[in-house]
Amino acid sequence: NILYLTSSSFGLFYVFSARYKIMSSGSHLSKEFFELIKAIGESKSKQEEDRIIQREIITLKKKLETPTKTPSVSSKLPLEYNSSVLNPLQQKNSNLLTNKKKSKEFLVRLLYVEMLGHDGSFGYIKAVELAAATLITHKRTGYLLCGACLSPDNEFRFMLVNQMQRDLNSANVLETCASLYAITRIITSDMVPAVANDVQKMLAHASENVRKKSIIALHRLYKLNPDAVPRMMLIEQLRRVLCDRDPSVMGASLCVIESMAATDSLPFKDLVSSLVSILKQICEHRLPSEFDYHRMPAPWMQMQILRILSILGKNDANASSGMYEIINDCLKRADIGINAGYAVVYECIKTITTIYPNPVLLDAAAESISRFIGSRSNNLKFLGVTGLASIVEKHPQYAAAHQMAVIECLEDRDETLQRKTLDLLYRMTNPVNVEFITEKLLDFLRSTTDPFLRKDLTTRISNIAERYAPSNAWYVHSVTSLFEISGDLVKPEVAHNLMSLIAEGSGDEEDEESDMALRQNAVELGCKLISKPNAKLPKILAETMAWVLGEYAYLSAEYDIEQVLEMLCNLAKRSSSAPSTRCFLISAIMKLVAQLGTCPPNAAHVIDNFTKSNDGDLQQRCLEFQNMLTSVSHILGEAFPVDASCEDVEADETLSHLNDFVQAALMNGSAPYSPPDDDDDDDYATMNAGTKKPAFNFTQYEKPSSPQTFQPRNMDSSSMQEHNTGFGDSSAVLGGMSGFPAAADNGQPNPAGQSTSKEPSLILHNVANVWGKQPDPAPAPFAGTSAPTPSFGNTPGPANSFGSQSSSQTEEASKPHMPSEKERMAAALFGGVPGVPTASVPTSSSGTSFRNPKSTTSAPAISAPVAAPVPTPIAVPAPTPTPIAEVDLLDMGFGDVSSSAVPDVLATPGTLDMLSPTLVLEVNSEKEPSPTPAITPVEVDPFAASGLLGDVADAPLGVLAGGGKFEYNGSPLLPLPISTQQFGQNWGTCSSTNPISVVSSKVVSLNQMMDILVKAGAHKIEAIAATNEGIAGGSIGGTSMVLIHGNVIPQIDGSSQINVTVKSKDGSLSGNLAAFLSNMLR
Repeated sequence: NILYLTSSSFGLFYVFSARYKIMSSGSHLSKEFFELIKAIGESKSKQEEDRIIQREIITLKKKLETPTKTPSVSSKLPLEYNSSVLNPLQQKNSNLLTNKKKSKEFLVRLLYVEMLGHDGSFGYIKAVELAAATLITHKRTGYLLCGACLSPDNEFRFMLVNQMQRDLNSANVLETCASLYAITRIITSDMVPAVANDVQKMLAHASENVRKKSIIALHRLYKLNPDAVPRMMLIEQLRRVLCDRDPSVMGASLCVIESMAATDSLPFKDLVSSLVSILKQICEHRLPSEFDYHRMPAPWMQMQILRILSILGKNDANASSGMYEIINDCLKRADIGINAGYAVVYECIKTITTIYPNPVLLDAAAESISRFIGSRSNNLKFLGVTGLASIVEKHPQYAAAHQMAVIECLEDRDETLQRKTLDLLYRMTNPVNVEFITEKLLDFLRSTTDPFLRKDLTTRISNIAERYAPSNAWYVHSVTSLFEISGDLVKPEVAHNLMSLIAEGSGDEEDEESDMALRQNAVELGCKLISKPNAKLPKILAETMAWVLGEYAYLSAEYDIEQVLEMLCNLAKRSSSAPSTRCFLISAIMKLVAQLGTCPPNAAHVIDNFTKSNDGDLQQRCLEFQNMLTSVSHILGEAFPVDASCEDVEADETLSHLNDFVQAALMNGSAPYSPPDDDDDDDYATMNAGTKKPAFNFTQYEKPSSPQTFQPRNMDSSSMQEHNTGFGDSSAVLGGMSGFPAAADNGQPNPAGQSTSKEPSLILHNVANVWGKQPDPAPAPFAGTSAPTPSFGNTPGPANSFGSQSSSQTEEASKPHMPSEKERMAAALFGGVPGVPTASVPTSSSGTSFRNPKSTTSAPAISAPVAAPVPTPIAVPAPTPTPIAEVDLLDMGFGDVSSSAVPDVLATPGTLDMLSPTLVLEVNSEKEPSPTPAITPVEVDPFAASGLLGDVADAPLGVLAGGGKFEYNGSPLLPLPISTQQFGQNWGTCSSTNPISVVSSKVVSLNQMMDILVKAGAHKIEAIAATNEGIAGGSIGGTSMVLIHGNVIPQIDGSSQINVTVKSKDGSLSGNLAAFLSNMLR
């Protein structure tokens, strides 16, 4: 048919029109517009995109300044079609319509110019003109451009006020709706009185679309100018719109009610019964079917009503009692297996955890959370972890049933799920599981590169370490590890608290031995950190360790004072050290020189060099110390006393030591000192007694009629006082936060945990033995509070039994079994949570029991406290040049991983899995052998069990031909000889990951697994026998790199579970190699 039509003149016109419609994709826009969009999308750089937009701006300026002339379509037609010529009036109207149509397209192109960051102000006046057009599409385009591009102070906005008023009163519903949209985007606060009354009248319009848009526009005007739109008037209008006959109008009012109730919920308290009635009608499918979404009745309205109910029922038992039944009904009806239903269930869980608690609803929410967190979908797992985080914050007993699920989410490869699980761990931290959770947070902090996440994790780790520290030694090691990982993000107050803890200890004079052991451990840790030749220490860590070594270096059992002094000098010589860090280092060097009794040549050389420093503070310190060395070396012991950081400095306010100097000056004729007068105000008043001028009003303010009661709030480490800080025993006070309790005025710890000073101090809440000696008993599980039985109108149904049932759930006793690795992790994680059996918690690296720091059976073996050295007169040697240490440019700092490179917190007899997504620390104990992991159940093929496979045996495939060598696209796998450090650097760059897990009776040891990897063609990089894990690398064709990490877990029956992860940038390559290794390992 098309070929036949093309043979006539009409057919030519039809083909031209068809091409135009296909080109415009139904939007009737020109070819130039689509060429513009195509060119922008295909631009390779910002510069190329800018050139395209600049050319478009020049084109639009020409088009908008001159009238648009389009060739007549009839002129291109054959002669017989030109005979039907339009009359002049029709031609004029057609040209005007064509110009408006072109102007609409030009404004849309101008909108693209503005969106890409260029100035399109030359076309704003055309947008204002188009807003006054009679055609609704042109009017909407004009309003759209004005609302998107005009700044709040643009004068063109005032030109649109009259047009919007005319459109509001128009009989055309579409024009009224367009005007209401423009009001929300164009009107500013000073224009609100001009349109507020007209918008309010539109609430009684016959069209539901107008009423729906009117309530949104009125709320926008209220936010812009509350004086022009009174709050009570808006609330009264909301009450009427909430009862509108059209459900869409009612739904629009829910958005406004939610926004206003979030700031002040009191005026909406009486709407609980109305909202419950609306939600009941929605759940019972009483709304029209067009509001359903995949068989779910109005899910967005349900979620909005649930959010409003959570706001109105928060901390209000009376309001909450009226919504218990409908929330439970909504929770049951929404669980229909679709995403919209899951969203409603999640909102129900959030509402249940927000309103006044009810045991039955909490049990129902916990059941829904268990289905979410046990799902195979990561999206539903995310909902489950989020819901669990909201419920365990106030009701931690519900977390007991999800121990293994939380561990699995923590080890999932989905980073979003890992982050949400870490948030859950932070919320459920207590003094029992703080070690495990802090370890996991530190592991994730090491691996992540997101600056915002690193900052958040750093703050959280420092908070829980100060709040729930089981012992002082653990706190020192944990905070030092935090400094080493993200020292640039740690607040300075954390370092101050750490130094105060080391200096003051527990605050108990009888426990001086434990305090000396704590200081000795801190010194040994500091020596190990600064002894690394090429280690880059963060600024806050270097300064803290410099202070510790300067005060307590004589306690070290591994290093003498001369060795510590040498390490500090080498650290000060580094060009990367900041001036403030060098000030700390120089102060430490001064203290050690005073303790040593002589100034080594290296220290003298450092002091002499920094006397010429550009930093004034550093230069002054070095010059003063140099003068003391050469002139008055006998007073160094008094100027730098040993272990005197906690002693008060006695200052002579009268400066009596200057009396002789003052007397001598007076005898020489100097004028005596005359203090300035403080009566400036009196003199001014006397001089101007005859004139009346405005003066300050010194009348006291009246006392408030209802005095406010101080409510304790959460305080972080920044609110700690810089003095009077003790670390004695403190009793747990319910409802607050823990930290460093303020000491009494007499310097002794306050046993009640209360400060005798009137200054604000931190309060210990729900903390068992953070800094003290004996732990407090664990708090009792939260008991559900029974709520009164609500009366739900006249709705027929079963009697409400909410609040009458017990919140405790019956748990069946499980059979005794050998705990697996994940079960041990869960026991460490959920320790201290109500409902979880008490598990043994591993001890710290120093051997000190975390629950009882004073236990004599597990006290750290330390040398006897070393007496402070007595300073002796110093013989100052002549400064001699110090030989510069030879630097190994090829040393990557990874070859020797000794105990000095590992903090004491990880120095237990065990092994460390460096490649595992979570840090697993296995402690070998002679008294209690490590439990054997449980046997992994082997899946049974139902087809093989039913005999449907016939002669096909369900056995692993034999080794392929070729001697077990893996080939990919005809190329064999070649060994990739790289180091462990290079393996770790490239591990994160490989985007494709293929994990496999095989239970094998043939490969039962690490050496057998590594032999198979080598046989497949990979290079054995490293094998760690203590953890039964190894890494290997290979390449295909010298270009495609493959990294392999494997772990062998022995089973009870003699077999082994082998977990192998294959990573590569080529997904097909890593998948084929994973399948090949799975066959080989079987």
